[in-house]
Amino acid sequence: MPSFTYTARDKSGATSSGVLDAPSRRDALRRLQTRGLQPTQLTESTGAKPARASRSGTAGHSAASAPAKALPASKTTPTAKERLPFMESLADLIRGGLSAGEAVRLLSVRVSQPRLRSLCASLWSSLSEGQTLSAALGQFPQVFDGQTINLVAAGEATGNLRDVLDRLITHFTEQKELRSKLAAALAYPVFVCFLAGGVILFFLFFLLPRLKGLLTSLGGELPWATKLLVNSSEFLLRYGIIAIIALVVGVIFLTQSRRTAAGRLATDALALRLPVLSGFAIRGTVLNFAHTLAVLLENGITTAEALRLAERTVANEALRARFQEATNRVLEGEALSTALGRTGIFEPLLLDRLSVSEQTGSLAPGLRDIARTCRAQLDKFLNTFTTSISAGVLVAAFSFVAFIAYAIVSAVFKVSSSFRF
Repeated sequence: MPSFTYTARDKSGATSSGVLDAPSRRDALRRLQTRGLQPTQLTESTGAKPARASRSGTAGHSAASAPAKALPASKTTPTAKERLPFMESLADLIRGGLSAGEAVRLLSVRVSQPRLRSLCASLWSSLSEGQTLSAALGQFPQVFDGQTINLVAAGEATGNLRDVLDRLITHFTEQKELRSKLAAALAYPVFVCFLAGGVILFFLFFLLPRLKGLLTSLGGELPWATKLLVNSSEFLLRYGIIAIIALVVGVIFLTQSRRTAAGRLATDALALRLPVLSGFAIRGTVLNFAHTLAVLLENGITTAEALRLAERTVANEALRARFQEATNRVLEGEALSTALGRTGIFEPLLLDRLSVSEQTGSLAPGLRDIARTCRAQLDKFLNTFTTSISAGVLVAAFSFVAFIAYAIVSAVFKVSSSFRF
């Protein structure tokens, strides 16, 4: 029977090593996991026969999952959407007493969603070869970002994986709720804008040309309001296609320019100078940065590494450059509150609270309090923005419809007054 030399950690984080006899590598891994050990290294001491057995086991596993592979690649390729469901399922099984490896193996068999099952199967394949969970997650950068992988690695090293997963789940759930709330807040104003635009285009392109023909056939001079509407309709009918082409070309140019580093930096800097977009960008960035930094610090990541990881989550390139400069100042010995104050996006009261947290040694809880404050401010901003946009669009639409009604009625009265009986 082949022998395997292993190095593993128990639930308390203590490291042990030894030699284990098992028919195959997969059996050796399972025996270690039944002992409550998480293998970090497993090396076969004898010939290549077990390797063939391991490949046979892998082939059997692949045959068992053949229905999932029969689907198109686009249906089974994992995306970032599978990150949160995977972590929630994994955390539930670990709470039930399973090791991380057994939990992933069970998910690879039980999960029915194609992309999630493909992810779990690939992770289990890596784990069965002796890789750690964090190393297996690192093979899917499109699903798991750097901070997630580092936190999982820290949880494995300290034997605190379950708590790390719980904090990551809370973090990603709050981010998902924030995105959903933002989408819901923008949905109604966008709908009202499209509806109002449709009504206006219907009047300009369909009703007004027919009204002009009717009034012209009746004779008489049209009032100024009717002339304005008719001329606007003719202008749009004649030059509207040019405006549409220019808009499409502008969107394509903007999209292409954002694919370059200089273009993305320039457009992000421009967004910070626009009243509404700057409010979204700054409040969302402060919230995400504070919450991410708190999660990293709570899980044992050093301050320097946590700052580097947190700044990578900043989507706006112009703001990211400011955070990079702040991180460099912190590494040079400057206080975090002072360095972040130089970014120009933190309110003085938030910086005061952060300074107090630094002095009392409760930086992570202080950052969580700041994140809660920023979330409340962002919710209030979204509510105000939604109300203002909705009211403004409705007032503009009703005013335009009223103007059209006035132009039509005034034209009818003026033409009818020219009739002589």
